[in-house]
Amino acid sequence: MKLFSNFAALAVTATLAMPASAAEIEWKMTAAIGEGSFFYQNFMERFAANVDTLTAGRMHVQPFGAGVLAPAFKAYEVVQDGIVEAGHSTPSYLVNQDPTNAVFASFPGGMSGEATLHWIYEGGGEQMLQDFRREEMGLHTLVVGIGTSEVMAHSNVKIETTNDLKGVKYRTSGAWAAVLQDSFGGVPTVVPGNEIYTLLQRKGVDAVEWSTPGGNISEGFHEVAPYMIMPGVHQPSFLWEVFVKQETWDALPEDIKLQVTAAAKLTTYESFTHFGHADIQAMAAFRDTKVEIINMVPAESEKIRAAGRDWARSQAAKKAEDGSARMQEVLDSYLTYQANWAENSGYLVRDSAE
Repeated sequence: MKLFSNFAALAVTATLAMPASAAEIEWKMTAAIGEGSFFYQNFMERFAANVDTLTAGRMHVQPFGAGVLAPAFKAYEVVQDGIVEAGHSTPSYLVNQDPTNAVFASFPGGMSGEATLHWIYEGGGEQMLQDFRREEMGLHTLVVGIGTSEVMAHSNVKIETTNDLKGVKYRTSGAWAAVLQDSFGGVPTVVPGNEIYTLLQRKGVDAVEWSTPGGNISEGFHEVAPYMIMPGVHQPSFLWEVFVKQETWDALPEDIKLQVTAAAKLTTYESFTHFGHADIQAMAAFRDTKVEIINMVPAESEKIRAAGRDWARSQAAKKAEDGSARMQEVLDSYLTYQANWAENSGYLVRDSAE
C-alpha cells in the first residue's frame, strides 16, 4: 500500500499546486518504436501523461516515434550526444555492445514478468541498472515498462523442436539472437519493429519475434504467417527504460525528480497489467483465426532455457576475465532471486483451464 499511498500524495500535491501557463521543463523523447504502436501507447504516451499529472503540468515530455528525431536503434546515442533530452528503448538493443544489458532485458532461461517486476523494485535490479547506465554511459535511467512473456515466433515454417531452428532466418535481437545462432544454428537478423510485418510478408525471413500476444495481434503477423510458436521462453519478460544525461537529471528540482520517478514506476505497473489483460484477449482472438498455434513440448523449451543460462554465465565469465566483474554481480543477483522465487513461490495459486 505504501507505493500507492506515495502516488496518491504526489497526485494531491500536484493538484494543489498553482497551475502554470506553460511547462517549466520540457523534454523531447525519442523512441525505439513507431508512433501509434502498442508499445508506444502503453509505455511512452502513458509515461508522458503520468508526468504531466504528477507534476501538475510543471514538466512536459513530448514523445516522438522512431525515425522522427532519431533512428530506432540510435536512441541511446542521440541522448548521450545531447541531441535529444530523453530516450525510450530497451537494453536488448545494447547486448552486442555489452552483454550485461541482457540480464536487465531478460534472456532465454530468465525470469517471468511477475518475478522480474519484484527483482527490479524490491531486489535491487533498478539500482543496478542505474549504476550501470551512470558509470558506463553517463545516463540516468528509470525503468518504464516491464512486459509479460512474448510469442516465441510468428513463422512461415513449423518450429516444434530445437532441431527445427537450424537454418531458420529469424528476426530477433538481444541475447536470443546469440543463443539462436551459437546453440541452435539459426540465422538471426535485426530490423526495427516497423519493418517486421513487410519482411515477414515477403518471406525475407522465416520467422519473427516481437512482443506479447496483445502487442502482436495489432501488428497482424498472424495474417501473413501460418504458424504461431509458443511458449516465449526466448523472452520470458522484457524491460524498457527512459534515460537522460546525468547532468540533465541532476538539474531537475528535487520535487520534480520524485514526481518523475513516481510517474515511471506508476507507468510500469499500469502497463504491466495492461499487457496481461490485452494478452488474454488476444489469445482468445488468435484461436478464432486460421493461424496454427504450436506449443513446443517442455523438454524442447527447456533446451532453450538451459542454453540461454549457459550463454549468460559464459558472457559474465568473459567479462570478468577482461577485468569487469559487473555482469557477474548483476547475473548473480538475478539468478539468486530467480532461484529463491522458484523455490518459495509454490504457495501462490495459479489459474488453469482445468
